[in-house]
Amino acid sequence: MSENVYIIGTGMIRFAKYLDRSIKSLAGEALANALEDAGISMDLIEAAWFSNSLWGLFSGQHCIRGQVALSANGLDQIPVINVENGCAGGSTALHSAITAVKAGLYECALAIGAEKVYDEDREKVMRSFASGADVDVIEAFVKALNAQKKKEHRDAEGKGPKEKQGGHSSFMDLYAAGARMHMEKYGTTQRQLAAVASKSHNNSSLNPLAQYTFPMTVEDVLADRPVSFPLTRAMCAPIGDGAAAAIVCSDAFLKKRSGERAVRVRASVMQSGRLLGESDISRRTAEKAYTAAGVGPADVDVAEVHDATVFGEIYQAEQLGFCAEGEGGLIAEEGKTALNGSIPLNPSGGLISRGHPIGASGLAQIHELVTQLRGEAGKRQVKAPKIALAENGGGFIGMGEASMAIHILEK
Repeated sequence: MSENVYIIGTGMIRFAKYLDRSIKSLAGEALANALEDAGISMDLIEAAWFSNSLWGLFSGQHCIRGQVALSANGLDQIPVINVENGCAGGSTALHSAITAVKAGLYECALAIGAEKVYDEDREKVMRSFASGADVDVIEAFVKALNAQKKKEHRDAEGKGPKEKQGGHSSFMDLYAAGARMHMEKYGTTQRQLAAVASKSHNNSSLNPLAQYTFPMTVEDVLADRPVSFPLTRAMCAPIGDGAAAAIVCSDAFLKKRSGERAVRVRASVMQSGRLLGESDISRRTAEKAYTAAGVGPADVDVAEVHDATVFGEIYQAEQLGFCAEGEGGLIAEEGKTALNGSIPLNPSGGLISRGHPIGASGLAQIHELVTQLRGEAGKRQVKAPKIALAENGGGFIGMGEASMAIHILEK
């Protein structure tokens, strides 16, 4: 067994829309970047976990996705384990690689995620998102939602033009419903949601690997196209493609090499959601991660949290203990989550601005945090971080995420 596990290399490509590139091509570039960053050759990787959710739905490539993508780039013969865990697929791959190295099965392992979500057939893209939930439940939810919208439309007839909502997946309606409940319970405002979006867009303008690299003011965010109240387009993650990877190793492996840029894994914890009752997956997973790492929320210097919409950042800030329940919007509005704030959140731009190619998103979070802990983030560098946290959720079960992984890293 290895007492400690380290991340010695990370790599990702710019998240964007790549109609003319394949999963093999995206994965190959991220793999090459991670190997270069780690300063090792490919033959030292003993096992790999490959994360992808939609390749089978979009292109018919099921069953052996990792073997297909990695062998095309010269990585074969070793164990390749395919991971499909919704938006938490990348962090699941990393958790699995860390667990195997810690158990002593391997000294050096790869976690890699690649995804192509963008397609010219927008209806196909929107349908694919429904697979991240119990399809029977999501179908019933959509029917009920459509019935409610028809009623609202009838009620609004004769009362002037009705504001048009943008086309979107059913997940955006779920997030919007959660945001409205939070607003009603705690007094969170749409302007506070916009403050989160503005902060993240401004962060991503400093990130050359982000899908969106333009800044936005709070007013810009509020004036953007409505999606599902209170969410505007600028408050929601874009559709795009990408790949990211991380290489982990044991104590023994690291001792044979320079460990100056290695980042220690203090905790790697996964949990699943539950069908009945209130969702408590974030709090449960965080408690286990903090206990495993021997730290608390106050010790975290920078975090990447799952924000498919800006409400996700507000909610997770509260669940992870960075603020009191109901104050997630307030700390954003006060600037506490900015790069120079007391708890910088999503310095990469987060899912809503860096981008969200599903199987790669969790590993993109890790790439950002490793870069921050090394002090190599350039203009978006957080001041002297020592402890970093990544929270990555996937899918929906009951009232919350179906799966979640939290990683705590140390400089």
